[in-house]
Amino acid sequence: MSEGDLSRDLGLYSAVTLSMGAMIGGGIFVLPAVGYEKAGPAVIFAYLIAGLIVLPNALSKAEMATAMPEDGGTYIYIDRAMGPLFGTIAGVGVWFSLVFKSAFALVGLGAYLLLLVNIPFGLVKTVALVLGVVVILLNVVGTEKSGQVQSVLVTFVVLVLGAYVVGGIRPAESAQYVPFTTHGVGGIATAAAFVFVSYAGIGEVASVAEEIADPDRNIPLAMLVSIGVMMAIYTAVVAVVVGVVPGETLVTGGPGGGTSLTPMADNAARVFGGAGVTVVAVTAVLALTSMANAGVLGTSRFLLAMSRDSLIPARVGRINPRFLTPVNAVLVTGALLLALIAFVPVVDLAKLASAFLILVFSLENLSVIVFREADVDFYDPDFRSPGYPVLQILGVIGGAVLIVQMGRLSILGAVGITLGSLAWYLAYARSRTARTGALATFLDRDDDATDPPDEAVAAEQRDD
Repeated sequence: MSEGDLSRDLGLYSAVTLSMGAMIGGGIFVLPAVGYEKAGPAVIFAYLIAGLIVLPNALSKAEMATAMPEDGGTYIYIDRAMGPLFGTIAGVGVWFSLVFKSAFALVGLGAYLLLLVNIPFGLVKTVALVLGVVVILLNVVGTEKSGQVQSVLVTFVVLVLGAYVVGGIRPAESAQYVPFTTHGVGGIATAAAFVFVSYAGIGEVASVAEEIADPDRNIPLAMLVSIGVMMAIYTAVVAVVVGVVPGETLVTGGPGGGTSLTPMADNAARVFGGAGVTVVAVTAVLALTSMANAGVLGTSRFLLAMSRDSLIPARVGRINPRFLTPVNAVLVTGALLLALIAFVPVVDLAKLASAFLILVFSLENLSVIVFREADVDFYDPDFRSPGYPVLQILGVIGGAVLIVQMGRLSILGAVGITLGSLAWYLAYARSRTARTGALATFLDRDDDATDPPDEAVAAEQRDD
């Protein structure tokens, strides 16, 4: 193994738990109350709809990952399909967006932490910063260690969530599901847009493709297993939350009368008995820490891939010969993570980032179409998405609908990230790369096909 190589330490189970760990945090422990405010009990369907819209992207990602099993995931696919300009926008934008999500996870666990220990609210950020440092160090010392911790955390969280569902069926009250749709179809669509970010971690496994053993088999399996399991978990858990927790508690039970920040802990005693709140709070802290760990592990690899392509300085992606991890990329990612926790209202930023993630998911669906139609030599995936191109087109349409539902502020956030990434490309990256994507190859081929033949070719055609 050369100094610039990464070690393939992650097996199928680690890959599945990495993907699930990136999804299982804020999506289930914080967002159900926000979704309930938008859609009422029909928030149950909102999680299911969001998962169905993500499914084409998961299939597209799985296909591209087996053709290009390199760290960088989303950035690599869009860059190779559409060229370095779109690659820079996707890489920088998704890096920011997913770091926002990791920071949101660490700050969000503060509300659950307060249920466990009697500490001043002002110390919650301090605890989040300490956990952030632990996550960063874990990712510095090795992917295998990080993956092992991830597997243990996610396994525990899934077992508790399963027990929550089983224990919550009996005390759930049917009256709390009526009326089921309080804000119409539009409310369900809006809720689906807000909880969409719950599934954003589906791409984490592709972003560490170079560190997964037998990637042609394990990457598609990990993606499809994780999204299938998470759709079932989200739908079942939210159904229990709606049946167990009074609607007014979800909508007004949070700080200052806003939506509850601890929806699963509300009335948890009805599910688990006297220890219910403690069990849920401990599980939430572990799940949100797991989500942050998966976020740092995956997003640092965007910087690694971009440095290899000269879109950011090469030293950012340098592999440490001792730990065999991109230490500088992890530290840069960690620095942004800690800065967000310390100085920024991360919940608001997470909402702004979610619209950009939806946009990138749509670009990935389009990338599969570009690769297949361009028929470039290097694109030879071992897994091919079923339902091509219908599923990809439906994924793009579904993403467009969700972006519209997110409102003006989220759209402006996506535009702002795009413009910032474009500025970086023009100021730094454009002069350092001459690559073109498969789209340029496809368009050049079409231009050649429509150009009139030269005289020699025309004469030969006349002779024939």
